[in-house]
Amino acid sequence: MPERPEAPVHRRGRTAALIASAAALGVVAGVCTGYLVQADRPPTKLPSLSQPAVRQAHGDVAVLTAAQDRRVKTDGDLRKLLLQRPRAARATAFTDSDGWMDLADYAGAFDNPAQAFGRQLGDDFRRAAVTSWHIGTYSVEIRLVQYREEVKLAASQHVEDQQYWSERRPDTDSRAVPGTGDGMVWVHHRPDTEPGYLPMYQAEALASRGDLVMEIWVTDTRPVPEKKIMDLAKRQVSRL
Repeated sequence: MPERPEAPVHRRGRTAALIASAAALGVVAGVCTGYLVQADRPPTKLPSLSQPAVRQAHGDVAVLTAAQDRRVKTDGDLRKLLLQRPRAARATAFTDSDGWMDLADYAGAFDNPAQAFGRQLGDDFRRAAVTSWHIGTYSVEIRLVQYREEVKLAASQHVEDQQYWSERRPDTDSRAVPGTGDGMVWVHHRPDTEPGYLPMYQAEALASRGDLVMEIWVTDTRPVPEKKIMDLAKRQVSRL
């Protein structure tokens, strides 16, 4: 797309210059007359600089407890906000580690890691906590991604961006997560297929809460019921 050309420069002619000069002379004459008139007047007493004291308002100030203040939770250990692994489930590679994902690992989960890395860096990615487990062929992965949000609301924008792509996958049903402003679940009825592997069905959930993004993926060799992904989403959101 060609760059927009610069606006042409308009030069003022002799008529405009003469009008400007006359106006300037008129201003000078008016100022001089004003000084002469003011000099003949007696001085006016100035008001006192002191002002009455402003009375402080009184009233009850609500102080949030640690349980009520969401910032106390989200500034702490995010891993404690993740859903606990069921007793019958086995931990996967993510939960065998310390439960944290750095920016490089998180960007590596996208189809275009290099582009995702730059985008997340621009969005002031702060940290991400992850847990995952599996029971037979059924597996779950949950991430809590946090942004600094000093310049923009990156968490809600990230959810909006990802929703754009999730909605466009073929044979997909979607439904809002109750109690959230932007939370959604998607059940993808068309499985992912790769040579040498069983077809894998997937469902996902996304929601933002303050500076946090909740991401959940459920995969199975059989179609994933909406009730299963919705239950996980509602329980995880309630912990935030």
